[in-house]
Amino acid sequence: MKERIPRILISAPASGAGKTTAVCGILKCLKEKGMEVTAFKCGPDYIDPMFHKEVLEIDSYNLDTFLCGRENILKIFAKHAAGSEIAILEGAMGYYDGIGGISSEASAYDVADLTDTPAVLVINGKGASLSIVPYIQGFLGFRADRAEGSHIRGVILNHVSEMQYRRLKELIEKETLVKVYGYIPEMEELNFESRHLGLKRPGEVEGFKKKIRLLGVRLMETLDIDGLLKLASSASRLEVPKLRPPEKRYDVRVGLAWDEAFCFMYKDNLELLEEMGAEIVTFSPLHNTKLPEDIDGMILCGGYPELYAQWQNANFWIRRAVRDKIKDGMPCIAECGGFMYLQEKIEGQDGFFYEAVGALEGKCFQTGSLKRFGYIVLEGGKVFGKDVGKIPAHEFHYYDSDCPGNAFRAKKPLSERGWECMISTETMLAGYPHIHYAGNPGVAEAFLEACTKRRR
Repeated sequence: MKERIPRILISAPASGAGKTTAVCGILKCLKEKGMEVTAFKCGPDYIDPMFHKEVLEIDSYNLDTFLCGRENILKIFAKHAAGSEIAILEGAMGYYDGIGGISSEASAYDVADLTDTPAVLVINGKGASLSIVPYIQGFLGFRADRAEGSHIRGVILNHVSEMQYRRLKELIEKETLVKVYGYIPEMEELNFESRHLGLKRPGEVEGFKKKIRLLGVRLMETLDIDGLLKLASSASRLEVPKLRPPEKRYDVRVGLAWDEAFCFMYKDNLELLEEMGAEIVTFSPLHNTKLPEDIDGMILCGGYPELYAQWQNANFWIRRAVRDKIKDGMPCIAECGGFMYLQEKIEGQDGFFYEAVGALEGKCFQTGSLKRFGYIVLEGGKVFGKDVGKIPAHEFHYYDSDCPGNAFRAKKPLSERGWECMISTETMLAGYPHIHYAGNPGVAEAFLEACTKRRR
């Protein structure tokens, strides 16, 4: 069945061009118009969807062809965009940047091509003149051999004045096949701060809501919002696969660590667990002194435990409760920051080591550089005692552990590089890799089966 879902993808030639600023501004403008809007992020990023959610006050979802599998992208997109008046997709990195830096697979272009979505590039126009034309033409021509070409239908100019914009708009539209949908002026007071894992979370940005309000007001004046809506409405009808409920259901209760330090978890993962019958109850390793009652399993998601090492160290009661449950055999998934939290010690940002849960051996420490970054395929291991096959995953961390585990072999796609990682037992799956359950639902099933066994 084909459905009409108005949609556009906002991307850029490279990281740091202003995609998130543009998307947040557009979302705010559309919300002020009273429209029903859905937001998506291409790729594995956790933080940009937090910005989308803060603006829209509804969840944003990831579309990642590597982590989720190409066959699942349309399902995820259709499920969440159904009933919306428009869907806004935000790209990741550069428009064509995908696996290994040498492929367009898993890039923003890949998602645009798979969903047949018109794309608009945010172009840094600072100091630009005639050379901006061949720059844009290069992006337009790179996939000219494909049936739908580049999918690029327009550009937005960033860091330009109104006078410069008017000159560049006339030049670009005359020399290329794309329309210019407005500009983003210099707004130093609206910049979003970054740290080692990308932008700071919206809650950490001082005066975030005020900044977004000002951004929306300004972009209503400088962007062609009506033109973007018209472009979104021109998107083709999509052949939407039929969504089927999970075959198995599990009557279990799962505790999810969720607070400032633990906040990296794909929303689709939690929704899949709930669709399979699990009740998700949250707790805070920073603020709570005990775990939720009557839970059958735990998920310790990723985040920034190193920023709160002293704080979580002071909460002895919850650390002891988590350790006792795990030592008693409670099934647990711990990803990245959650894995760090379970070890014996964590080095804080201040350089001091602090006691952590101690359910796993090892200590985590700063390295000063990005470690084992990018997509991987986990091979050769078991999940809660079950062989679920290969698992697509992603790593992105500046910290490392002296006991990272060796239950799986992580293999980089399009590369000979690989390494051993993960701790896996009948009741534990822990390590630095992040997993989207759409890519291998067997991970969720194995976890819930272990939780069911615990409940019995």
